[in-house]
Amino acid sequence: MSKTGEDLIRLAAAEQARLIAARKLSPVEVLDAHLARIAQLNPALNAIVTLAAEQARTAAKAAEAAVMRGDALGVLHGLPVVIKDVTETAGLRTTYGCPLYKDHVPNADAEVVARLRRAGAIILGKTNTPEFATGANTVNDVFGATRNPWNTGLSPAGSSGGSAVAAATAM
Repeated sequence: MSKTGEDLIRLAAAEQARLIAARKLSPVEVLDAHLARIAQLNPALNAIVTLAAEQARTAAKAAEAAVMRGDALGVLHGLPVVIKDVTETAGLRTTYGCPLYKDHVPNADAEVVARLRRAGAIILGKTNTPEFATGANTVNDVFGATRNPWNTGLSPAGSSGGSAVAAATAM
């Protein structure tokens, strides 16, 4: 399939999953397109505060191998997702936006993350949130402020500001 990275990241998740299952799109290609987008936009926006690029690449290669073997695929097979930084992810820093937890790495996934993984999703990173997801602006003492992509002088606001900016900008 000859699509640019910009084309890939703008496809609906259901379409990406369909193309992956049909062997017309590689999970590694999808991951690379999203990593390029993150590299392009995230430094100015600070939406994704912990990036798990190597873990995601390993998972994307495994997802691609599963497709090629003809394994049964989950509905999110090969799709990269980011998780709000108040949701525990095994082996990936979860800070809750709180300095007391700046180095916290859970041993187990929260149930929602476990279900995403079982559905075939690839965990790409964590998104910014106010401390313990409370507050009207997406800012904390661990990672600082997330910026609104249409006016970086403003906050995207709220506990899911990092997630909102990541989704709005196709990161």
